[in-house]
Amino acid sequence: MSRNVIDAVRGGLIVSCQAYPGEPMRDPDTMTRIARSVVRGGAVAVRAQGLADLHSMRAALSVPLIGLWKDGHDGVFITPSVEHALAVARTGAQVVAIDGTRRPRPDGSTFADACAAVHDAGALVMADCATLADGHAAAAAGADLVGTTLAGYTPDSPKTPGPDLDLVAALAAELDVPVIAEGRIHTPADALAAMHAGAHAVVVGTAITHPSTITAWFAAAVSSKES
Repeated sequence: MSRNVIDAVRGGLIVSCQAYPGEPMRDPDTMTRIARSVVRGGAVAVRAQGLADLHSMRAALSVPLIGLWKDGHDGVFITPSVEHALAVARTGAQVVAIDGTRRPRPDGSTFADACAAVHDAGALVMADCATLADGHAAAAAGADLVGTTLAGYTPDSPKTPGPDLDLVAALAAELDVPVIAEGRIHTPADALAAMHAGAHAVVVGTAITHPSTITAWFAAAVSSKES
């Protein structure tokens, strides 16, 4: 399965379909309909969070599903423990996204522990990293894919205005595992630049599936005419 999933996303667009608690779209059926829509538009895979959403999407989608479980808002909160990772794998997601930084985890486990558990469950692991050192450590620990998801969101990673293309390029040049560009990719030009930097595939979320943010971008641009 590993080679099939990795080949399936090569050179393609992965769309992250997530809504935050309290938002109008925070509903598994709604998120699944959005996921089906982005696949119709050409997404080669979907990234989603939360067990209910993942169960719903797995039954409705024919493309690979990258699953995660966000628990909290600070520190390590993307699939933060081995139990979180196994729960995501049990939904049928072919890939489990896990915080791939070198920060301590709430259950005292290591990234390698989570990788081993997910592999034993028959799924692949995507390491959500912030730095080049994170990527090297995650690949050495068994990650099947390394993403730039957390670049700019940890104390040791500067936040670039757009995608961290330098990090994408460095990871692609130095790692033997595929690199997934993710984070602040807001335009087709950003996505293309990430591919040129060496990404195996590109993840776009907010700019496609978060209407509140997209609307705010346009509203700010229109209102700026009055200033």
